[in-house]
Amino acid sequence: MDLCIIIKGVSFLLQTSIGIISNCIILLSYASVLCSKCKLLPVDIILSHLAFVNMMVLLTRGVPQTMTVFGINHVLNDFYCKAVVYIYRIVRALSVCVTCLLSVLQAVTIIPNSRWFFVKLKDIRYLSLSLVSIWVLNMAVCIAAPFFSALPKNDSVPRFTLNLGFCCVYFPNQVSYIINGFAVSARDFAFVAIMVYSSFLILRTLYRHRKKVQGIRSQKANQNLAAESKAAQDVLRLVMLYVIFFGIDNIIWIYMLTVAQVPSTITDMRVFFSSSYASLSPILIIISNRKIQNNIKCAMRQKTVEIYVCQI
Repeated sequence: MDLCIIIKGVSFLLQTSIGIISNCIILLSYASVLCSKCKLLPVDIILSHLAFVNMMVLLTRGVPQTMTVFGINHVLNDFYCKAVVYIYRIVRALSVCVTCLLSVLQAVTIIPNSRWFFVKLKDIRYLSLSLVSIWVLNMAVCIAAPFFSALPKNDSVPRFTLNLGFCCVYFPNQVSYIINGFAVSARDFAFVAIMVYSSFLILRTLYRHRKKVQGIRSQKANQNLAAESKAAQDVLRLVMLYVIFFGIDNIIWIYMLTVAQVPSTITDMRVFFSSSYASLSPILIIISNRKIQNNIKCAMRQKTVEIYVCQI
């Protein structure tokens, strides 16, 4: 087997495996919190939702891509090809939407006397309604994806076709190909712009808070600022991570729109970078989230006790 293929295959395999395991840890941790009859905070609900969406991104894109790189083809029939493309389009869009929702929630939470008083995301009912709404909206927007998707007809790939390896997305002409590409990019840019604006408001608020409490020696005020600052910084790191991979992904995507036949190496690069957020963001969440860390420690202690009891 070619060394280049081995490197690509191992890279996709590691990325997919690490991402799926990390997202599963987050989901199981929050499930454990629910089972212990503890209430999930709005941020916890969004993070668990983001973990589920990112796991689905890796399952519908990372797993098929890994199989394709290693030459495992013709596993899916035409129906599953259409279903996988449709689900991937939905969860990829949801990934940016949920990250944007998280940044807006953090901005609304941290900004005093916010002008966004009409945004009631801190209420579980409104948050649930927001999540359901973006699910329904993206399912409706992506409804056309299955009609353009099909199994590769032969070894040759027609012009203006997105070759996913396990499946192809066929466009009738260059106009529809470019319109689809710019529509996807415009949607992502809109949500990224909201993220960046929310992040700017968070940074400005933290700076003002820090200046205000510099002359205050109250331990409680300093602790509150530290807690708010840490929570905001965690969200800002996620936003920054998304923006970095979003930028790389869209640079490659814009290049792909300028050529009729896209080299397979370019396609693989775009898949890798577009899946990197789904793989790395859960690691960032686990490292920065004490609730998940405490849950993991409790699970490890319980497992150690069970092993010790069995040995006795």
